[in-house]
Amino acid sequence: MTDTSDQGQVADAVKGNWVDTLAPAAARPYLRLSRADRPIGTWLLLLPCWWGLMLAIAAEGFRPFDLWIGLGCAIGAFLMRGAGCTWNDITDRDIDGRVARTRSRPIPSGQVTIRGAMIWMGVQVGLSALILFTFNWAAVGLGVLALLPVAVYPFAKRFTWWPQVFLGLAFNWGALLAWTAQTGSLGWPAVFLYLGGIAWTLFYDTIYAYQDVEDDALIGVKSTARRFGERPMPWLRGFTAATVILLAVAAALPLSASGALVALVGMWLMGWHMCWQMARLDIADAGLCLRLFRSNRTTGLIPLPFFAVAALL
Repeated sequence: MTDTSDQGQVADAVKGNWVDTLAPAAARPYLRLSRADRPIGTWLLLLPCWWGLMLAIAAEGFRPFDLWIGLGCAIGAFLMRGAGCTWNDITDRDIDGRVARTRSRPIPSGQVTIRGAMIWMGVQVGLSALILFTFNWAAVGLGVLALLPVAVYPFAKRFTWWPQVFLGLAFNWGALLAWTAQTGSLGWPAVFLYLGGIAWTLFYDTIYAYQDVEDDALIGVKSTARRFGERPMPWLRGFTAATVILLAVAAALPLSASGALVALVGMWLMGWHMCWQMARLDIADAGLCLRLFRSNRTTGLIPLPFFAVAALL
């Protein structure tokens, strides 16, 4: 079934997005299934890739192929985020139909069949593989391993109060992959970037989860928001501190003293932005939670120019 009007738009999509206004009507349900109308997820998947690439360039020096790594990561993040969201909606189709914010998604609303969703997921994974195989074999191996946390994540909220950990494992894998694509092997800086990214994911996705905390409680879905209840601030402060410290260690390991100092300024500003989010947070205001969650694109962009300056130094 295809959508021929704006009636199929998803409740939490960006208003006036390009999918609802410019995309062909027949493609809209599939693009919505991939969250193309909600680009923040692509950014959150892409930014750790660019962290890993930029830090590797700062440590190892620039090569022309690095331009392709950066572009390939961007295209791959769009495709694999879409494939992951498609898989998530396939596995969550019964849950999504019982939650106010998600019942308008393409599968529970009847815009896309399960068979159509499976085919669409395969197309996205296949195109991503074509990009992956342009990288070195160590990066290819990491890319294949990345499918494991992607496959497990949708089920995590059924068995643990910490599904955000599994999201972090999947969404920050690009830090490992991009570093390895540039350097040829995995290194400790990439590992610390990865761990710092997981802490950051725990921060932003806990804020996101407060939108659905009441519905989640009714249907028995678990999350850190439900686990923390009315007292998320001590946890959010801890995630902020862990993010800044782990990313600072990642930057300090491979860089010169001057380069590390520049990178540390970037980490401090990133932490400041996370503190700004906490100062504004009202867990009872679902709209505010969504806006703060989306502001994490800025949070993740902050370190990049500092890594670039460190590379010049």
